[in-house]
Amino acid sequence: MREALTLICAGLTLLGSASRGHAGVALSTTIPLDLGFRQMYNLQFEEAHRTFKGWEQLHPDDPMGPASDAAAYLFSEFDRLGVLQMELFLDDEKFKQSKKLAPDPVTKRAFDASVTLSEQVADRVLERSPRDRSALLAKVLDLGLRSDYLALIEKRYLASVGDMKRAGLLAQQLLALDPTCYDANLAIGVENYILGLKPAPLRWFLRMYGAETDRDQGIQKLRLTAEKGHYLLPFAQLLLAVAALRDKNSNQARELLAGLVQQFPHNTLYRRELERLH
Repeated sequence: MREALTLICAGLTLLGSASRGHAGVALSTTIPLDLGFRQMYNLQFEEAHRTFKGWEQLHPDDPMGPASDAAAYLFSEFDRLGVLQMELFLDDEKFKQSKKLAPDPVTKRAFDASVTLSEQVADRVLERSPRDRSALLAKVLDLGLRSDYLALIEKRYLASVGDMKRAGLLAQQLLALDPTCYDANLAIGVENYILGLKPAPLRWFLRMYGAETDRDQGIQKLRLTAEKGHYLLPFAQLLLAVAALRDKNSNQARELLAGLVQQFPHNTLYRRELERLH
């Protein structure tokens, strides 16, 4: 059950350990969940949905199937609305002048349905086995995805804090059980880094509601995911590229983006930002 996650969370890093030490396991082109994430990062969303749906049909007791499908819905909205470019790559003044987003209601319903299904399946698994690493990782992903939708698409930062905090707490629980589930670090890293980019008054206000806005801690957790993660490794690398740009380290940003372009040649965001650096 859950072959791909077993490879990650049991620490059997056969694809990477021999040649790269502690480096993350590269996304396979033969394991369906890996392939679906590859397609998602390549902006091939229809193909990703087909891959994830096929996995769900064959593995109805695996919450990572619908969680992964929810991720594809979220990233499709990110791409359609230019969310990552506006939130991460534009300077603060341009961001303030950006237009209000108009989420697609059909995609939102599909996203919500996938997250809900994943949570239901994960809860059933955790009732039988409270320490099940795959179910815990799915729950972390579900909460993180919902929080990202609220914060990055609907701009409801305070509403996102609750899910964000729950994702961080579950991630810490999962990492206590298995420190090699490096993808779980992203939930903690995104909370601290993304919110750490906000203006000081907003950071103060968010901290009042329990949000973590420690940019340095966020960078540390993102680096762990970017170096040793799996499904979320490319997203962590993108965020590190953004951090490098904001720190005026264009060489590091160029190196990270060049690696992403090589891995995901159909992703126009990666290529556009790399060309802008050149």
